[in-house]
Amino acid sequence: MSISIEELKKIAQLARIKLAPDEEKRYAETISVVLDYMKILNEVDTSGVEQTSQVTGLEDVVRADESRDCKIIKELLAQMPQMENNELVVPGVFENQADL
Repeated sequence: MSISIEELKKIAQLARIKLAPDEEKRYAETISVVLDYMKILNEVDTSGVEQTSQVTGLEDVVRADESRDCKIIKELLAQMPQMENNELVVPGVFENQADL
């Protein structure tokens, strides 16, 4: 499957990519090779192959989140200059709500 220079220019325009004239021919050829390979892959009979999003068979092994009391955090928070409702109060960054 071949892609024309005009098609490449349209794709580049949609992607907001500027291509130099010498790049156009090279990229058109490269994309054509990739599309040819994709055509070959589309012709492969996969009717007996089960769909999957991964092939390793591995499962997630992270532990569940657990809330724990932490002495260090309490010590750090005790050193903060200003706290309100167990949260650190800092100077505002935005001048008004419209900036958010």
